[in-house]
Amino acid sequence: MYYGSSVNNIDLGFDLIIVENKQTSLTLKTPAKVNLFLEVLNKRSDGYHDINSLFQAVSLYDNLSFELIDKPDIRLIISNTNELKPDKDNLICRAFQLMKKEFNLKKGLRITLEKNIPIAAGLAGGSSDAAATILACNILYNLKLNYEKMAELGLEIGSDLPFFFSKGQALVTGRGENIEEVSYPTDYHMVLVSPDIAISTAESYSRLRMNLTKSGNPFILRRCETVDEFIENLSCSRNDFEWVHLESYPQLGRIKDDLIKIGAVLVRMSGSGPTIFGIFKKIPGKEDLKISGWGNWCINTIEPITLQRQVHF
Repeated sequence: MYYGSSVNNIDLGFDLIIVENKQTSLTLKTPAKVNLFLEVLNKRSDGYHDINSLFQAVSLYDNLSFELIDKPDIRLIISNTNELKPDKDNLICRAFQLMKKEFNLKKGLRITLEKNIPIAAGLAGGSSDAAATILACNILYNLKLNYEKMAELGLEIGSDLPFFFSKGQALVTGRGENIEEVSYPTDYHMVLVSPDIAISTAESYSRLRMNLTKSGNPFILRRCETVDEFIENLSCSRNDFEWVHLESYPQLGRIKDDLIKIGAVLVRMSGSGPTIFGIFKKIPGKEDLKISGWGNWCINTIEPITLQRQVHF
């Protein structure tokens, strides 16, 4: 799942970081995800919408460090941003409080978050951090939960959390609880452009006109053997939020045009936006990414990744 540390010789994957006190602390790298396509289907009786999407984990990470403390509460320290507050509404805090209530945890956690994934950008960074908190509690408190149970708990926090207990590429349906792991080609590169626009998921849904994809006719991504075939099939899909935001934020259209000019073979919005990604067969050069008008926006060159699920108790 997550890339990070070792606790009592538990291997969490590559990019291994060994922490000194292996019984009481843990460091994890938590990845972003992109929606390679995203359809919003019918509204459910519980107030959520059904979706049809292909999620892909990518090599853009937050860093989270966890340390057991005697006081049975959470102390969250955040660096690299002033946009997040370490309060009860933070998804990390909500995930810890859920685990504390569910398993009657007697000790607390000091958690340090180094935030690198853009916030409210359609990349699920907060959900990834919350999922990592559930995993860290599982390890540090020796709860012996399997990935299915952790995903079930994660759904109580947010719809994107269950995906982060998969292997990193999945067709996601329902409100996010149905995870079908798939194996489409991943030998390509991506550029993420996250402009300085704050768009909340709730705002995106409220602005989405209700001529939604009918639940009986979702897009079906065919089997693909090559990247060319994969991109050709993806080009027949869409992100239902994209046209809504393109109307209100013309700079998103300019980003799409610019990515195509420097060689992207597919350009699309991720999640509820505003991040725009371009898929490239060859990594664009640094000079290519110095595009007038992008200013101080967050630009990342990344790749699809597989999440290693190697935690054994």
